[in-house]
Amino acid sequence: MLSDVTVVKVGGREVDDPAWVGRLSAAVAPLAPLVLVHGGGREVSLLQERLGLVPEWRDGLRVTDAGTLAVVSMVLSGLVNKRLVSALVGAGVRSVGVSGEDDGLLRAEPAAGGTLGHTGRVVAVGRDLLGLLLGAGITAVVSPLCRGPGGGALNVNADDAASAIASAVGARRLLFISDVPGVTLPEGVVPSLPADRIEGAIATGAVNGGMVPKLRAAARAAADVPVVRIGGLDLLSGGAGTRVVATAERAA
Repeated sequence: MLSDVTVVKVGGREVDDPAWVGRLSAAVAPLAPLVLVHGGGREVSLLQERLGLVPEWRDGLRVTDAGTLAVVSMVLSGLVNKRLVSALVGAGVRSVGVSGEDDGLLRAEPAAGGTLGHTGRVVAVGRDLLGLLLGAGITAVVSPLCRGPGGGALNVNADDAASAIASAVGARRLLFISDVPGVTLPEGVVPSLPADRIEGAIATGAVNGGMVPKLRAAARAAADVPVVRIGGLDLLSGGAGTRVVATAERAA
């Protein structure tokens, strides 16, 4: 098990901002090597629209038809992945970009019974490739395209991919980094959130949109990963954000 590993997931509304990517790279440098999983949803949607495709979402997950899958592959495994690798290498971080398809790193099956098209959910994580990279002192930058049944690609939400990787490798912490300071409920940004409160917060509409799959992914990981946090870039330098804890820790 890669028990000393930090897994970081970065969101899709920041990774097209060169200044933000530069700050990310500088913040990651002291912590490397690690696993960096990324999205890129904003750029995917923009390219879809330029190509005359209409982005569609259900419960915070992108509906992925064949045309959208091609766009997702181009943007995530191509543009975004290599942009992040370039910035990290420029900051002195040895980095290699891979997708979940490479070496069967992430295996998935169609999500929601196939009603979301080529959108998938992770069912297995291959640790060998990550072990080779991290063992050589190389940060793995992972695009969440996965290998589906029969070898075809499936588009998996990056939060779900990061959660599955963190649990599979026995990571010591999982950090979900985006443009929010933490999880906001009616009482404000909460310092901690027990996993058993998450579905209730979703049902009441207290959290919505992309925060829905993020919180569900965080809750799954909290059962295996000692530290799971959601917040801004300052999480990499000791910021607190919101810690998602397993139900058994609620009283702690």
